[in-house]
Order: sequence, then structure tokens, then C-alpha cells
Amino acid sequence: MIRIDAVTKRYPDGTVAVDRLSLDVPDRAITVLVGPSGCGKTTTLRMINRMVEPTEGSILLDGEDIRRQPVNTLRRSMGYVIQNAGLFQHRTIVDNIATVPRLLGWNKRKARDRAAELMERVGLDTALAKRYPYQLSGGQQQRVGVARALAADPPVLLMDEPFSAVDPVVRKGLQDELLRIQNELGKTIVFVTHDIDEAIKLGTTVAVLRTGGRLAQFAPPAELLTAPADPFVEDFLGADRGIRRLSFFSSAGLELQTGPVVPLDADAGRLASGGAAPYLLVTDSDGRPLGWGAPEELTAGRIDRDRLLPYGRPFVPGTDSLRTALDGAVLSPSGWAVAVDGDGRAVGVVSQQVIGEAIRSAHTEDRQDAKAAR
Repeated sequence: MIRIDAVTKRYPDGTVAVDRLSLDVPDRAITVLVGPSGCGKTTTLRMINRMVEPTEGSILLDGEDIRRQPVNTLRRSMGYVIQNAGLFQHRTIVDNIATVPRLLGWNKRKARDRAAELMERVGLDTALAKRYPYQLSGGQQQRVGVARALAADPPVLLMDEPFSAVDPVVRKGLQDELLRIQNELGKTIVFVTHDIDEAIKLGTTVAVLRTGGRLAQFAPPAELLTAPADPFVEDFLGADRGIRRLSFFSSAGLELQTGPVVPLDADAGRLASGGAAPYLLVTDSDGRPLGWGAPEELTAGRIDRDRLLPYGRPFVPGTDSLRTALDGAVLSPSGWAVAVDGDGRAVGVVSQQVIGEAIRSAHTEDRQDAKAAR
């Protein structure tokens, strides 16, 4: 465990970047530091590996004050990932990843073997090993940065807004990759971001900091969204925190309807028995959704694909949350969400009304669980 105990960082001009901050960072979990600019997130992260020395207070790693360790030894025991990856431009990808193992005395072959192993783990093609950073995309470079931080198998990983410089699609992929890697490796991760959605998605616990480096709230994401500590936290979480909270409710119990799902070559009987949905969901020969069509506009065996309406964003029951299901229903012109299996084949549809009932039920169960816990 990393214990930050009443730590203050005050600069010579009197500026206080961090003000008596106390946190217990649990092992094998992701702790996210989030807050507005000037709240001391990065300063706190840098104090953990002594890139910045605290003015007051102490930081303990597994019960030992980090100031008792040589700085270089401490830093080599911690992976560090920054925005824009911070790669050595004159070194190949494999040698970038092998940097810390080589500093620790590993021979070149062992270090490069480890680098190749980690390229696969972070989702990089090993064919990229001999390329240079400028030959990679921004997302690929960030994956190299993560691999380099993991190369010597450090127990602690520090990440300073590592995904903020890439586009939203790449960012989502990197977040998913980090969660997958964490599930496999179980590192102690301290992650800095200014994005509350990223904090909610990644954090096991989230520390919300105020300007001036004071702690506003430290809690699991679901608790943060349910019970903000004060108006500052509530305002920082945003007006749609109720929607974000739905990310913690499973879609597993949604009652799906299969009647409105019809194949492209459906006969007249199938088209006439669509059920309660105002539209029919048309699928291809493999069962994958193509779009919505009004029953009166569909002709048996001769459905015009070009006239179908978009089906929105599908969800996977039991894997995706009620938030994803609701999002799919809102995005769909039919007002119904499309459920698919892991291979993208339609398994049913569900209305906004049914999703709304599931949300109310989930809230009721959540309140009952909280009451029982007290």
C-alpha cells in the first residue's frame, strides 16, 4: 500500500500545490486522481517517485518512508507513463521497451525477449519492433509507453494523463486495454486525469481534488456518483452524473423481444408477426442487424436495404450496462435498443419503457443493499 500522510508541497514563492493531502492507495487496484487544473494531481504523482520532494508530511510504500530509499532505486521500482509516451526517438520500439531492464543489468537478449512479450500483451504487432517512434501512430506510441513501464515488472505503475493526447476512439481502446492488463497483472496503479468519465471508468477508487491540492472526496466511483460529498464535487461530476451511474447497473435482466427481429429474406408471415415494436429489425443472413423498417414498407423476400433506418448502438446483455442499453435506445429512431451476442448477432430488442423499469428496479435494490449494509 502507498500511504500519503498529511503531505504538503509549498514552493519558494509561497504557492501551495498540495495541501495536507492524506490518502491510502490500495494494492492491486487503480486509484485515480482527478480535479480541475491547479489541484495538484501531477505534483502528487511526482512526489510518489520523488521527482518532486514534499515540503511536509510523508509518503510510505509498504510501510517504509520512500525518502529512506535511494532515488534511482525507488524510480526503477515504479513504472511511469506520461502524455505523448515520452519515448526515446533515436531508439527502436523494442529498445525503448527494454530500457529499464537494461539499466537493471539484464542482458540484451533477455531484455528484448521481454520487450517482445510485452508488445503482444499491450496489443502491438511485434513486426513493429524495429521501427522508431515517429513511424507509429499516437495510440501505438502510448501502448509502447505502457509496455516500457511494465518491462521490469514493477509493483507500482504511475500514469500521468497518458491517454489525453489521442482521439476519443483510440482513447477508449487504450482504456479498455489498460483494464484488461490490470485484470491480468494486478498492479498498484495511480492514474492522473482531468476527465471525470475516464476516472469513473478506470478507477477502483477516485480522489477528487480541489484547486490548491486539497482532497474533496475519496470513494469508489459508484459511491461518488450516488453521494457527492459537497456542491464542489457535485458540480465537478456534471449534470449527467445520474446517467454515468447507470454504468454500474447490469443489463443482464432486461426482457428481450425476438418477434420484431426478422431476416432480410423474411416471408410475409414473419413480417406480419413483429410484435409490439413499431418497427421490425432486419438482419442479414448471419443474423447481424442491418436496420429498422416499418412493417407496411417491407415486402416479403424483397426488403430494400437502402430504405432501412439506422439501428443505433447495440449492446451485449450481461456484458454491457444499463447505460449502454439506454444509450442504444435513445440513439435508435425506433426508440428500441438492439441486443447482440458477442459475435454481433441480434438476439432481441428492448424498449425504452422496459429499460426505464429496469433502472427503477436497480435503484430500489441499490437503496435496499445500502440500508442493509448500515
